[in-house]
Amino acid sequence: MIYVYTNPAAKFGVSIILFALTFMLLHHRSSHFHPLPQNTLNTSVPIQQNLEKCDVFVGDWVAYDGEPLYNKSCSFINGSNQNCMENGRPDSDYLHWRWEPRACHLTRFDPLRFLENMRNKSWAFVGDSISRNHIQSLLCMLSTVEHATLIYHDESNQSQKWLFPSYNLTTSVIWSPFLAKAIIPQNIYDASPSEVDVHLDTLDPSWTDQFKTWDYTIFSTGKWYSRSSIYYQNGTVLGCHYCPKRNLTDIGFDSAYRRVIRGVLDYIVESNHMGTVFYRTTSPSHFEGAEWFDGGVCERKGPVKEGEFGLSWLDKILRDIEIEEFGRAYVVAREKGVKLRVLDVNPMSLLRPDGHPGAFRVSRSSGEGRDAKVVSDCLHWCLPGPIDSWNDVLMEMVVND
Repeated sequence: MIYVYTNPAAKFGVSIILFALTFMLLHHRSSHFHPLPQNTLNTSVPIQQNLEKCDVFVGDWVAYDGEPLYNKSCSFINGSNQNCMENGRPDSDYLHWRWEPRACHLTRFDPLRFLENMRNKSWAFVGDSISRNHIQSLLCMLSTVEHATLIYHDESNQSQKWLFPSYNLTTSVIWSPFLAKAIIPQNIYDASPSEVDVHLDTLDPSWTDQFKTWDYTIFSTGKWYSRSSIYYQNGTVLGCHYCPKRNLTDIGFDSAYRRVIRGVLDYIVESNHMGTVFYRTTSPSHFEGAEWFDGGVCERKGPVKEGEFGLSWLDKILRDIEIEEFGRAYVVAREKGVKLRVLDVNPMSLLRPDGHPGAFRVSRSSGEGRDAKVVSDCLHWCLPGPIDSWNDVLMEMVVND
């Protein structure tokens, strides 16, 4: 059984910086990749979800002569590790592709139409730094019509809320990298960090306390589960993931991940919430040559074809669990009338190894930064970049459908 923790959340004081994930795979070194099977785009999970005219997740990247809706001057990405152009990335071809479903035409994101349709509504993106990456993309797109005002932030600035005043539309990002209650140590970004305390049977109050106030919610998680962690059940230590110095039962992170994802989806299904809830599938990384900590890079200049680039072993585990658990929950959600949908960005994103900051996660435009050796970011997405197409799909699902 999953319980909802109602005490005040611990204040972690952890900043969202790129090195947040530098060590996340520290104890899982592997150079093996798992090709995404050709039929993965048509998995047994109900991806289409009554969109009889078109499955927007089955498609291809096609060349596009137009420009992105926004550019490096967007205030929501000032100083961002994902502002690739500002940081000196010299090529721009990665900006000129759009996602096109094979069975229909996907309309480009229309910020004015989106805002008009979302009057008096509220959106929340709940998860880790990829969720922040995603909401920054949406905020930049919408800011071409009206600039949002920041109306709330927590002490660490990891959870924030914005208002589009002319439309009374609010958008929030909720920092919850495990979706479960988790106590993250202050030294989490050190070379030898302490373990994270993860309560597998207790959902994170940072989102459960607000869940029913949101009209649209996008949940996601993933990579943080590969960290060294102590797992709890009913407040008692159950075991751990990679804790060699502790005399505890080793529990695979995949088991913990499945349990929490199932708990989150069960909570949504049993909530009787009238809003629309999306579960976004894991965003794939594209390290080549080695993993992040071993000097892996992502230097491609354009999309790849299906089967040319495979999922990492970690991403495959995460995706398999998500597909299975969503499929199970979706059946029950339909019976109960709960609006649970999947935002399956994994296959389309896997084809874009060119869309990451790579070495341009920091400024390399001039001075010492130009030739400095840096750790490449092949996990987050350039802004603007391929992640903007996630919002094209999102608009099709909530506005055009």
